[in-house]
Amino acid sequence: MVSSAHLADGALPALSEFEFGLNMLTHAYGRWMVRCMAAAGVPDLSALDVLILHHVVHRDRPKTIADLCLVLDVEDTHLVTYAAKKLQGLGLVEGGRRGKEKTLAASDTGRAVCARYREVREALLADAVAATGIDPARLSEIAALMRTLSGHYDQAARAAASL
Repeated sequence: MVSSAHLADGALPALSEFEFGLNMLTHAYGRWMVRCMAAAGVPDLSALDVLILHHVVHRDRPKTIADLCLVLDVEDTHLVTYAAKKLQGLGLVEGGRRGKEKTLAASDTGRAVCARYREVREALLADAVAATGIDPARLSEIAALMRTLSGHYDQAARAAASL
């Protein structure tokens, strides 16, 4: 299934099929994160807000805006800065300093919300995905392939910017 037959009519028709599936997955994943976080008790966060909160909680170490942009592959630091201020205003993260750089660390409330998110995720998503019978090793292979393809898309984007 493709969304653009004119793109599928080229050297690699499966790429168009992949892109259509990726588009559907991207939107579904964004909706899921927002609604799961609302079910965990924090409505009105964007998908990026949720990703940033989870990453700040990850390994319970302070992160800089640059750290967050790098790991989440966000080019516009203003988006991350805005989300950080929003999360700080909600008491989910706390500000700090590492030298001249501002850092974000998870608050107790932020950690508790992420723990609740995990509970909701386990109950509603993990069991459903496991019930499909997909081998977890295969799911890891797909994730690795997606990371590899993201590099190709990034390289192609850089090349397109110079045309």
